[in-house]
Amino acid sequence: MNKTNLILGAALLGAACLPALAQQKPAATAATMAASAPGTGTIVTEVMISARVESIDKAQRQLTLKGPEGNVQTVTAGPDVRNFDQIKVGDMVVARYMEALTLTLKKDGKELRSNVEKTDAARSAAGDKPAGIVGRQVEVTADVIAADAKTQTLTLKGPKQTVKLKVPDPKQFALVKVGDQIQATYTEAMALSVETAAPAKK
Repeated sequence: MNKTNLILGAALLGAACLPALAQQKPAATAATMAASAPGTGTIVTEVMISARVESIDKAQRQLTLKGPEGNVQTVTAGPDVRNFDQIKVGDMVVARYMEALTLTLKKDGKELRSNVEKTDAARSAAGDKPAGIVGRQVEVTADVIAADAKTQTLTLKGPKQTVKLKVPDPKQFALVKVGDQIQATYTEAMALSVETAAPAKK
């Protein structure tokens, strides 16, 4: 469960924010979606992991979390994690990670090769349960400098490096020629929320 520990630990340390997900037991789910149209394609992957708070060391600001497979991990909440004292044993720590990649063909592209990165973050208000979100978006414009029809592979020259891109759809590959440009937009976001434990049934 290294990925569970990595996501939960990073979310806590980074004070990452999400509305309540109402998870009442540890869980791990993943989903991938893909869509395409002539000259464009998008793939989106989303992972959700929850873990139960087993114990709390307030002096050290440490939480012991039990993940969906019964594994136990201790993580430290840094000073950026607001409202740490609101967390109680039995609460659920829910982390959601999303990444998306969109490729867009620009015929006879005239744009300059570029690489632009944006980041954003937010966290819960004072007095609320700890929560937060952090996101990043990278947009790259690259020139198509070679197209290998036999392997359906494009060679793209960006502002910093040259890469090869496999295009499995022959119809999409046929739309591209040397001199075109490919614009790639990569987005990732990590969100964290702490859910109040469900009341015990009588």
